Amino acid sequence: MLYSKIEGQGQSLLILHGFLGMSDNWKTLSAQYATKGFQVHTLDLRNHGKSFHSDDFSYEILVQDVVDYCQFHQLKSIDIIGHSMGGKVVMLLATKYPELIRKLIVADIGPKFYPQHHQTILKALNAVDFSKKPSRADVENIVSEYISDFGTRQFLLKNLYWKEPGQLAFRFNLKVFNEKIDKIGEALPLNNHFEKNTLFLRGEKSDYILDSDFEAIMHHFPKAEIATIANAGHWLHAENPTAFFEKTIAFLKQ
Repeated sequence: MLYSKIEGQGQSLLILHGFLGMSDNWKTLSAQYATKGFQVHTLDLRNHGKSFHSDDFSYEILVQDVVDYCQFHQLKSIDIIGHSMGGKVVMLLATKYPELIRKLIVADIGPKFYPQHHQTILKALNAVDFSKKPSRADVENIVSEYISDFGTRQFLLKNLYWKEPGQLAFRFNLKVFNEKIDKIGEALPLNNHFEKNTLFLRGEKSDYILDSDFEAIMHHFPKAEIATIANAGHWLHAENPTAFFEKTIAFLKQ
């Protein structure tokens, strides 16, 4: 079963992180939703965070994990937010199990195919040799040789933990990501549709959802509303959390 943090009471709201993320990335926002009449389930997807590791990794499997989670917790009608890779998961989930979803929010990802673009990040992560028992500072120095952006480095390094005294490790399953990285960008199948209320949010400084993608979004999600978060890139929920919360809570409450 997937690891999750559950807080609040009311309408079920599930939150799914992006590639190399974890539930902890949503800690502040999930607490805010919990004060507004939601029981918030912030999940770690398989091979991420505190959830189990597995050699099996595809969107079909990730969707089944969420369905199994809902069945285990007896969740019948959920609202769901998915960011980036998590957005791909919730799009496929909604089109396969529409009866499970009340409202759908997709954050800075579209249904189209995305070419592989995580090569530099994977090089940085693979450059860390944990057999040499590096310190946190050592790991950051290695990663910084490949990734100059401080925010991206901090996002990745949140995955460091003490596996045992004196031995750091990454929480995510890097081996499987090296082998299955091409799965991350897969498109939503052309004939998949979801006929209920959907909100797509994109970062003003992000190029993940372009104006030219609107037609494809409306093809799959005919009741979609598309909005832009100002002063934010791909990690729009972290870069402008106030605007992200305002737009999402207005949609969830309408």
